[in-house]
Amino acid sequence: MSTVLEIADLKRLAQRRVPKMFFDYADSGAWTESTYRANESDFAKIKLRQRVLVDMTDRSLASTMIGQNVAMPVALSPTGLAGMQHADGEILAAQAAAEFGVPFTLSTMSICSIEDVAKATKKPFWFQLYVMKDRDFVRNLIERAKAAGCSALVLTLDLQILGQRHKDLRNGLSAPPKFTPKHIWQMMTRPQWCLGMMGTQRRTFRNIAGHAKGVSDLSSLSSWTAEQFDPKLNWDDVEWIKNLWGGPLILKGILDEEDALMAAKTGADAIIVSNHGGRQLDGAPSSISMLPRIVDTVGDKVEIHLDGGIRSGQDVLKAVALGAKGTYIGRPFLYGLGAMGKAGVTKALEIIAREADVTMALCGKRRITDVDASILHKD
Repeated sequence: MSTVLEIADLKRLAQRRVPKMFFDYADSGAWTESTYRANESDFAKIKLRQRVLVDMTDRSLASTMIGQNVAMPVALSPTGLAGMQHADGEILAAQAAAEFGVPFTLSTMSICSIEDVAKATKKPFWFQLYVMKDRDFVRNLIERAKAAGCSALVLTLDLQILGQRHKDLRNGLSAPPKFTPKHIWQMMTRPQWCLGMMGTQRRTFRNIAGHAKGVSDLSSLSSWTAEQFDPKLNWDDVEWIKNLWGGPLILKGILDEEDALMAAKTGADAIIVSNHGGRQLDGAPSSISMLPRIVDTVGDKVEIHLDGGIRSGQDVLKAVALGAKGTYIGRPFLYGLGAMGKAGVTKALEIIAREADVTMALCGKRRITDVDASILHKD
């Protein structure tokens, strides 16, 4: 643990400890992965303004996201199959986030169910909703999230159809994994992962299994999830969901000024500038490159968050400087989870926090709530 100094260290550990099909799932983008790469590389183009001889004492990363207090403006992104990076992964990540003081967002496509996570945690978490063709199932998911005490609903807008991810297709990704010679070999070379999976019953999509109509076995569950995402999803559905939920609502997947204006009109509490981690429309711009334009368009109308490409605390600070009230980490916490379970998620959060804190100080700020574009270097 002492040699883990950056998120890249956790990534290398996770790659050694997680079967290839599941590591690749977390570490892949759509088609050529150009947008996935741009999400990271465009952060590197933003330069910081070094300041000296300023008071650096009593610093604080504390802030709020949608009115909820957070230890730093970072939430754990909703990520499908987190429970295949490590046994009971969503539960462990939720516990680590709660203890650290940041939000955890549970995906519809999680391995641990809403009820599993609620039973194992003491603080409210957020729930991310995919809209399915079966509207009764969607309504049931929302009611289950309300019953579990979830404190916000994150509605994903950019997965009406699934972008092609070559690695997943080549790996034959499934949950639970298929017992082909290739998959058996991948698991045999990861004995610690296998032991963890043998000790849990959570190996499939538990938000769906036992809840969706017409799903009788794992093979039909797989085909059901592949066919159920609704390509007809539109702004009228957002209003229906908002009324049904009745609580704080965040819209995820905004990457265009016109869509941002439409999203602001819904009365949502926040929007997330996101391209789904480069996993949907390959060739789309990076999230961070679109953030200033969307802030200029609707920043006075709705709270704006950013998801995609954050690999350090410096990236968090850059996003905040450009107008984001909150940020999300997906791959960084998944790398930590795969590397060392709950302790790895905590380590990822500690790395992000330490980097953000030191960088903030060297840019001449003591409170992250005071960070703005003045910390950015202008050519």
